[in-house]
Amino acid sequence: MWHRLILILVFGLSACGLLKEKSVDQSQWSANKFYSEAKEELNNGNYAAAIKLFEALEARYPYGRYAQQAQLETAYAYYKDQQQASAIAAADRFIQLYPHHPNLDYAYYIKGLANFHDDLGILGYITSKIINQDMSERDSKAARESFENFKELVTRFPRSKYTPDALKRMAHLVNVVAKSEIYVARYYMKRKAYVAAVRRAQFVLEEYPQTPATEEALYIMARAYDEMGLTDLRDDVERVMRKNFPESEYLSDSGPLGKKSWWKIW
Repeated sequence: MWHRLILILVFGLSACGLLKEKSVDQSQWSANKFYSEAKEELNNGNYAAAIKLFEALEARYPYGRYAQQAQLETAYAYYKDQQQASAIAAADRFIQLYPHHPNLDYAYYIKGLANFHDDLGILGYITSKIINQDMSERDSKAARESFENFKELVTRFPRSKYTPDALKRMAHLVNVVAKSEIYVARYYMKRKAYVAAVRRAQFVLEEYPQTPATEEALYIMARAYDEMGLTDLRDDVERVMRKNFPESEYLSDSGPLGKKSWWKIW
């Protein structure tokens, strides 16, 4: 009995909410009214409602500063609503339509953020929180795209208020991408694809020479050369490693790298 009454009450309240939403007459709303209502929803965290109002504003008043600002706000609302693809699409649309807009730097910043936060959403939550997998172990495509977005922002708008944060994120992303290459090299090593592992390690050394990943890249090269019986190359890499990383955990005081246990490191 009580369960039935509760269900009736819930459905009744839902129906009231729907009726209330339908009863709002927006036909006489000005662009400013749409914008202020949308901003209120956005500030209250009602991102879906904000998006709907911003899009309604643009449809009703497609020209003018409110429509332009609504597009930027829509990109931000999608980003906050964890809809990265939609956020990027909205930002791209703004960039294409208004290439000389004074807030163009913000559009690039939103694109960078949307790609940067690839750990948002249910899939990202599972991989980062439950499986405890970090960003570098996943597909680095989003990290690369995020880096390019921030790079364009920093290059084109060096004095933008978003540039300092973009630079910090770029520094992090370089490490993420370099580390993702190391994971691939590890994969090849475990499957005894030593030539492929060497190529990946060399790529890290050439493209990301200032990142922490270079230490392990050298170790992978030395181990791969050792496995292939190329002892001269192995010893050359070891000398470079001992010079640049004398305290490395991968080095052994008792002998060459080839004598160290591979599986104890990974």
